Amino acid sequence: MKPLVLELLAVPKEVAGLRRAVGAYVGGGPGAEVQLCVSELVGNVIRHVGEGTPVVVRVSGAAGGRFQVEVTDPEPRVLPVPVRAAGGDECGRGMALLAAVSLRWGVRLGAGRKTVWCEVVAT
Repeated sequence: MKPLVLELLAVPKEVAGLRRAVGAYVGGGPGAEVQLCVSELVGNVIRHVGEGTPVVVRVSGAAGGRFQVEVTDPEPRVLPVPVRAAGGDECGRGMALLAAVSLRWGVRLGAGRKTVWCEVVAT
């Protein structure tokens, strides 16, 4: 399966279209989980790096029914940090959700960029 690669600006209005494109690419199985991971990772760029940041979203199928999700942005100094949100907090759950639905996740740093990735298995 050829990877889905999308270049876009990280703005809220792009997230719904991104979810649709990912859902069409992934199809059944882990579609909702992969869409959630993409939404959370792009949402983190919007909130913590800045709205309008250029990103590259890559989703690829792997052996064993696994999907790899990657979101690359140009800010290697702003890293995702899992936090423990309190019951009434309106934010702070994104990385916990990502960790809950993925097998594993991590960050790869490059020259002038970072890629946050996760792996989701088909159920």
